[in-house]
Amino acid sequence: MPLVVPGIQSSGGDQINEWSSKLMGKKLGDNHDEVTFAKQDLPQEHRVLQPDSMSTMDHRPDRLNVHVDEQGTVKNVRYG
Repeated sequence: MPLVVPGIQSSGGDQINEWSSKLMGKKLGDNHDEVTFAKQDLPQEHRVLQPDSMSTMDHRPDRLNVHVDEQGTVKNVRYG
């Protein structure tokens, strides 16, 4: 099993776990409900990435990347 050092091989730590539990399987919208998370409650430094969308490759450890599928459902969350 490979050694994973938080902050080096992985990023986000407890924060990424917290955001994953809040966002995974939900859609992003204007208000909170059972299936939607309000966009205004995302961190200031974030970007929403749709399938096949272009994005810069700059690494910004404080930026939350929210990956959504074709229907807008969150499928992955990571920092960078």
